Amino acid sequence: MTALARAINDPQPVDGIGTRSPVDGLDRRSVGFLDVLAQSVSAVAPSAAATTIPLLVAVVAGGATVWSLATAMLLAFLVATTINQFTRRIAAAGSIYTFVSRGLGTAASFVAGVGLLVGYGFISMFALGGAGYYLTIVVARFWPALTGSVLVAGLLIIVMAALCLLVLARGIRLSTRITLLVEAVSVLIIVVLVVALLVRLWPVLDWSQLAPGGIDPANFAVGSALALTAFVGFESASTLGVEAKRPYASIPRAIVFTVLGSGMLYLLASFSQLVGFSALGGTIAASASPVNDLAAAYGIDAIGLLLDVSIATSFLACAIASTTALVRVLFTMGREGLLPSRFGRTHPRYRTPFGAALVAMTVITVVLLTTIALSGSVWQTMEVLIVGAAGGYMIAYLLVCVAAPVFLRRIGESTFWPVLFAVLAAVLLGAVLITYLVVESGSARALGVWVFLGVMALGLAWCGLRLRGRPWLRDTIGVYDVPVTGDVLGGPAPADAAARESDRAGP
Repeated sequence: MTALARAINDPQPVDGIGTRSPVDGLDRRSVGFLDVLAQSVSAVAPSAAATTIPLLVAVVAGGATVWSLATAMLLAFLVATTINQFTRRIAAAGSIYTFVSRGLGTAASFVAGVGLLVGYGFISMFALGGAGYYLTIVVARFWPALTGSVLVAGLLIIVMAALCLLVLARGIRLSTRITLLVEAVSVLIIVVLVVALLVRLWPVLDWSQLAPGGIDPANFAVGSALALTAFVGFESASTLGVEAKRPYASIPRAIVFTVLGSGMLYLLASFSQLVGFSALGGTIAASASPVNDLAAAYGIDAIGLLLDVSIATSFLACAIASTTALVRVLFTMGREGLLPSRFGRTHPRYRTPFGAALVAMTVITVVLLTTIALSGSVWQTMEVLIVGAAGGYMIAYLLVCVAAPVFLRRIGESTFWPVLFAVLAAVLLGAVLITYLVVESGSARALGVWVFLGVMALGLAWCGLRLRGRPWLRDTIGVYDVPVTGDVLGGPAPADAAARESDRAGP
């Protein structure tokens, strides 16, 4: 008998490996690379961002629009490579919240965690609002009297929120595959439209839109800060660290692919929009809906309806993906004791954090509808929410970049390039965050800055009070998945796998 055969027939016990993971209850090792990629891509919502962000950047950056987006893409790539120093070593549902705790400790992880919750929560509301906004436009194409109806948008938001909750409850594989299909179709529509526009303009393309000369440094800096909002959410694949089949390989690839793929789409879309308006003798900044206006001007208005539907569905996919990430951070906090224990429980059959999902979707829907009712406008509400979401993400990104060098030194794996990228990303993010908040505080979206700061303060106050009443939290913050006996050669099947097989077999 060979040594391998003896090991299989009579496996030796391995010291230090338990029978249950600290994040036991989630559907461990159940989703593949495409599911993980779908999570990050859908959270970014590239098709929706490609049709909206170039306008926001162009209003400030002008001729530096494409370069601002390229700079934001480079910064997002630096942050992605830094986050991947953790995703290659730690499989966690808490994502950046858990990573920061491994490098900077409990206090910093609280700030990162609250920032992440603000980012995921606000972007979920923003995306739900965007889906309702664009679906209302679709409805108004057939019933013009309903144009701009806040009531119709509210009803659509309620229906979509219920759909999101159903998808979240049924399991991660269902949510990621639905969002992947929706986002793939939406991106295809955008690409077809952009290519059709560039083909029509090819003989008279205005290449001066790429000329770096005459760029105002201040406008360029502000434009780059705004452009970074097009990438937020790219790291959300890391919240599937427990559920991914090969987390240390698939999650890093998904994060980098999302940044590079989305960035290339943004550059192509922004350039096509700029040259399209230039050929018409106008500017993108004067348009309320650049892509629709260009489609009408160049005789391809028939795609307008399809475009509105695709943007709405892209926003819906973003809402599902962002809420998926949100509930896994809430699950982690519940499992650790920072939040009530109900957040740390999973559905006995579907292995999803259903309790956290139910609370999250209820709060998201109620707050969104209340805000829309108070403002009287879906779009104005979205403008406030995107400011808060971007601020929360940037704080989390900044802290994880500061934490990475400390973490690598602590485990004895500090090397030159990862540390350089992390430091460079942290410095640039600090500048971008300050620039962004200062600029937005003087804009029509100033309310978003104060809402963001207020929610952050409330969240940190809760964490401080919770820690004061439960000082033992300092030793429980930062849980992540670890090998169990069922992962070892010859070990018994883990409880999660046995439960899944029982569910599939039925009664």
